[in-house]
Amino acid sequence: MAKKKVQRRASTEAAPNELNLLISKMPLWARPGFLIRRLHQIHYALFYEECAKFDITPVQYGLLTTLSITPDLDQNSLGRELGIDRTNVADVLNRLSKRGLLERRRSDKDKRMVLARLTPEGEAATREMYEAMQRAQARLLEPLLPEERNAFITTLIRLIDGNNHLGRTIFNPS
Repeated sequence: MAKKKVQRRASTEAAPNELNLLISKMPLWARPGFLIRRLHQIHYALFYEECAKFDITPVQYGLLTTLSITPDLDQNSLGRELGIDRTNVADVLNRLSKRGLLERRRSDKDKRMVLARLTPEGEAATREMYEAMQRAQARLLEPLLPEERNAFITTLIRLIDGNNHLGRTIFNPS
């Protein structure tokens, strides 16, 4: 196992000439969008490996986490917090509600608005999943050197923040 990590590490630290050779053989590797999509696929696979017993998707866990921090959010607010459109939020809310992980009620201030909050079962599931989710995140970043991980996260945040206005849903990191 350690040998594989060393070999993998060496491949990620390829010299510019080796990187150019790789890109010339596989032109998609020069496209950030392709690489981001592929990394997203890998993240989902890792998440499912670590969190399979919970039968909760990364988006569902993001919604549960958001409601654990800020209860009584409406569909539009959840969409902004998660960076997904309100139709997808409605679908996620329905699935989690059917499983008894959250409850919804009309707002006292605006009867058109439906607020969501975790049930005790939803709070427990969110807590119980935390370590498994953390393992998935750690595994995703494992190929990076420890000092590269913060730079990678910072770069992702800068890319998202700088291009946020171009997304279908404006992400609102509170």
